[in-house]
Amino acid sequence: MIGLMAGVEHIVLESDERGVPTLETARRIHARIVLAGALWRPSLELALIDYFYLSVRTARARGTGSRYVVDLRFVDPAPGLSRRLPWGWIAAHAVFFGLAMLGAREIAASTALWWRHEWLPATAALFAVAAGALSMAVLRTTETLTLFSAHGRARLVCHEGGVGTLRAFRSFLPRLEAHLRIACARRQARAQHLRDEMREHFRLRGTGALTEAEYETAKRRILATHGLSPAGGGLRKATGRAKSSVAGRRQAPKKESPPRGGSPSHTCNSA
Repeated sequence: MIGLMAGVEHIVLESDERGVPTLETARRIHARIVLAGALWRPSLELALIDYFYLSVRTARARGTGSRYVVDLRFVDPAPGLSRRLPWGWIAAHAVFFGLAMLGAREIAASTALWWRHEWLPATAALFAVAAGALSMAVLRTTETLTLFSAHGRARLVCHEGGVGTLRAFRSFLPRLEAHLRIACARRQARAQHLRDEMREHFRLRGTGALTEAEYETAKRRILATHGLSPAGGGLRKATGRAKSSVAGRRQAPKKESPPRGGSPSHTCNSA
């Protein structure tokens, strides 16, 4: 019965408005961090506000960006941290540096003066190309931070930065984990959690943090976690079982009472 009520409840309440603080209206800002973007990608500002909310702001060089607030009660406590290395540039650096070292070795072994050696210009050029490849490898290395919703597995925060992004975020991570524990303690009972998750994902779709496709995918995952189908299939099946049970009780034959002073009469109902 609780499952039926929850299945109906998310349809009715997913459009309800909720009072969520913003960075400007927050009573308290607990911690804040700004992470630079990689190359042309936007920078990211994260701020913990009012104990269990996370303010998210992205900014680009031209001033465009996004602003929204995430309820930490519905965030997976394990953020995704990854690093992608540009192996092509790393391989190029290794090849050119190896060739440059061979040239330097040949120059050092020669009896001629090193500044007059015929291989000096080529060796110097190889060292320059190797240094350029190494610089590109550092610039093209990206470190990604991702925060997912607990059951919908929607990407609530996805930031791609350069070298040092993860090191900077790890200084902010202990504070985030502490506030995630505070938010987890404020979760409702399981019967109400479905409704709250649906409302949070619906609100984030309205703020632009989630696309329509991401919202629909997250909704299916949340309902599957709670044993309901997105189209209400689980609800219809349970309702059908309840109706057939009631109909069965209505169609059950009434037991005849035996006549007074005689033996009870037996009736046989054929299938």
